[in-house]
Amino acid sequence: MVSKSVCRNTDQRVGIFVDVQNMFYSARTIHQSKVDYSKLLGELVNGRKLVRAIAYVVQKPDVDQKAFLEALRRAGFEIKVKELTVREDGSTRGDWDVGMTVDCLTISQKLDTSILVTGDGDFVPLVDALKHRGCRVEVVSFEQSTSNELIRSCHEFMPIRPEVLFKDERFVREHQERQHPDSPERAGADLTREHQERQDPDSPERAEADLTCDSASDQ
Repeated sequence: MVSKSVCRNTDQRVGIFVDVQNMFYSARTIHQSKVDYSKLLGELVNGRKLVRAIAYVVQKPDVDQKAFLEALRRAGFEIKVKELTVREDGSTRGDWDVGMTVDCLTISQKLDTSILVTGDGDFVPLVDALKHRGCRVEVVSFEQSTSNELIRSCHEFMPIRPEVLFKDERFVREHQERQHPDSPERAGADLTREHQERQDPDSPERAEADLTCDSASDQ
């Protein structure tokens, strides 16, 4: 559930624009959780007239997101997908900053309120442009990971609270391992992984470990 500090005008026409990548990493890092987008959508609309709800997704080549994308569609979102680009040097590029900005400005003439679901400070100029067009701007995100400038620039900031999240056990385990790197559970997991790698040196797990080591050495 999000904050409801302002009384909503049910005649308001609203558009919702979700930076899915930003939400995914913030929810995982801060709460070891994922976002229930169906609940979030209902809370954001809150009795108002929904004109468009668009989710912007970055697709990694090696990750199957079909189930997630179908869940977004069932929740009521339009989906825009961009493939993650992997450069020759191993660096990656993939964001929807420009595409989301263009959509927001294009659709703003049909809206009274634009709701940006992101904590990315790169959207501050977009907020200013929407306000200049007479559009009310609400920003919805995790307070801990949201740009202070973005919070100050919008008409209303609404922090996402745990009610629209659900725990992911894998994220919880990863968080616990980072908090307690010398725990018996972590040691056991490392030994198991080492054994698997010796048995199958070309396994995806070994490849991922090698990539992690290479990335760390690059830092």
